[in-house]
Amino acid sequence: METATVHPLQAFADLITIDEHKETKRPKVVLTWAPHPKSLPQAVPNSFAEWMNAADVDFVITHPEGYELDPKFAGNARIEYDQKKAFEGADFIYAKNWSCPGVTRPEQYGQILEDYHNMAHWTVDEEHMRWTNNAQFMHCLPVRRNMIVSDDVIESPRSLVIPEAANREISATVVLKRILESL
Repeated sequence: METATVHPLQAFADLITIDEHKETKRPKVVLTWAPHPKSLPQAVPNSFAEWMNAADVDFVITHPEGYELDPKFAGNARIEYDQKKAFEGADFIYAKNWSCPGVTRPEQYGQILEDYHNMAHWTVDEEHMRWTNNAQFMHCLPVRRNMIVSDDVIESPRSLVIPEAANREISATVVLKRILESL
C-alpha cells in the first residue's frame, strides 16, 4: 500500500514498534535523512512524519538543507539541520533516504542534491548513536548497509529492524480485519 507520497502500513508498523519498545512515556523520536546513490521517494518519511505528529512523542526531523518534507507531512515536527543536535537525547533513530521533495527548490524535485559520497557523514554509525540516549535504531528495510547505517548499528542489540518488519504483518492484518468487519 505504498504510493508515490505515502506508505501508511509502514508508518503503522513503525508506531506499533515504538509503542512496544519505548522506555519512557514520551520518547524522543528522530527521523534522519541518510545518503543513497539513487533518487528515492518521500512516501516512507512522509507517512512516518504524519504518524509521529499524531503520536505522543517528541518528534524531530533532521536532514541537509533542500530536503525539507512537505509541511503537510512534517507538521509540528521540530526541524533540525544539525544532525548531532537532533540526535542528542533521542530514544529512537529512524534512518531513511529521500530525494529532494521540491518544497524549497521546486526545480530540483526528485533529485539528489549532492553526490552520496560527499554526504557520508550523515550515515548512522556508532559515533552517531553515542550522541543519543542509548537510542534504538529503526529502518523500514531493505537497507543499504554502510551507506544508510553501519553494520555495527543495524546488528546491535538496540536495532529494531526485525521486530519492525514483523509488525508490518500486524499492521496489514489490522487494516484488513477492519475492512472486512465494515462489509
